Amino acid sequence: ADIGDIVRGRDLYRGNNKKEKLENNLKTIFKKIYDKLLEDNKTNGKNVALQARYQDDADNNYFQLREDWWALNRKEVWKAITCGAAGGKYFRNTCVVGNETESNCRCKTNDVPTYFDYVPQYLR
Repeated sequence: ADIGDIVRGRDLYRGNNKKEKLENNLKTIFKKIYDKLLEDNKTNGKNVALQARYQDDADNNYFQLREDWWALNRKEVWKAITCGAAGGKYFRNTCVVGNETESNCRCKTNDVPTYFDYVPQYLR
């Protein structure tokens, strides 16, 4: 499984009984994020737009909020994962313009060196 797929609720692996517990925890976390977002924007008139963007299904999955959160935090998650990977490099040039990752599996620009998390999981 890929962290991006898990966060966005798109993980295809269904064989682990801990998946349901993880999914329930993620629903709880994203509900808190949603509620805080509405609370923080109560006075500036953005609540209606936020509610329209993040209207959710009956199961409270918050899929659009998860997508937006991942888009905003993907780089920081990658930094956290690779902080201890000193000297780590990818076996291919995966950075912009075909450059190698320098260290900690990071590009010079600190961008995530691959965009495979946006390729559907079954195609990887």
